[in-house]
Amino acid sequence: MRSDLGEWREPAALVETDTLESELASPDLRIVDCTTWLLPAEPGDDAPYRVVPGIAEYEAGHIPGAVFLDIQETISDPDTRLRFMAPSAERFASAMGRLGIGNGSRVVLYSNGSIMWATRVWWMLRSFGFDGASVLDGGFGKWQAEGRPVSIDQESYPPARFDARARAGFFVDRNHVLARLGDRSATMVNALAPEFFLGSGPSRYGRPGRIPGSVSVPAANLLDPSDGTFVSLDEARRAHEAVGVTRDRHVVAYCGGGISATVGLFLLHQLGYPDLTLYDASMGEWARDPELPIEKGPPGSTD
Repeated sequence: MRSDLGEWREPAALVETDTLESELASPDLRIVDCTTWLLPAEPGDDAPYRVVPGIAEYEAGHIPGAVFLDIQETISDPDTRLRFMAPSAERFASAMGRLGIGNGSRVVLYSNGSIMWATRVWWMLRSFGFDGASVLDGGFGKWQAEGRPVSIDQESYPPARFDARARAGFFVDRNHVLARLGDRSATMVNALAPEFFLGSGPSRYGRPGRIPGSVSVPAANLLDPSDGTFVSLDEARRAHEAVGVTRDRHVVAYCGGGISATVGLFLLHQLGYPDLTLYDASMGEWARDPELPIEKGPPGSTD
């Protein structure tokens, strides 16, 4: 049991494995496996990586009652070359309804591997007006490690009505980012690994480097490497404040494709940061456009 849940802005946004196991029979519960894998792109492919839905792992074993969500195929914009871009409200509502998620459902999101796929869907649900979702702390890896029940049944829920209403401010585009460059009231937070932030080697996204003026808070640093759970809120606060990410700032989070940045957004929301947004296209767009400025090397260097 986490000792800091009382400090969370919305404690119900996080569910622990023992709690979920005790509630598996709840009739309004909808459990969603969001697992996705990113593999190296095929030779000649213009995309930065191959997106592989985790359906094989789901079929091999999942939390009892869980349905599988293919993030790229069902809740991403099909009309752009960029991966994982937020879809229309209509497309999102249709996908949720087919999964059996309705306006009054209680949703638990989890993923195998990184928790970032679950936080991405959590962010998307909130962006479309749904606040009843929780993320399973530690995901399927922790669930399995603890010897909790696993099913191979093909699960489904009855179709439901999901009313999606896009909320302003959850996603921003390149123009918003450009307008904020040099703005002392805003902070761009890069969630990628340090080598991508520094631009010290080749980048799968395009030009190596980062958006000018960005600070680095790698998503991996916000997770406990021993079990994939979130670090404490105090650790998350210190990681952000150490690089100047304070509550009075307009925080624009980004990464490679709008996925890992949601780990930090999830924790910053729980810390009560009031002005958070996600540059959805992230470096998948920025690094490939030679007209957009880019920065490399340690912050403050001339590289």
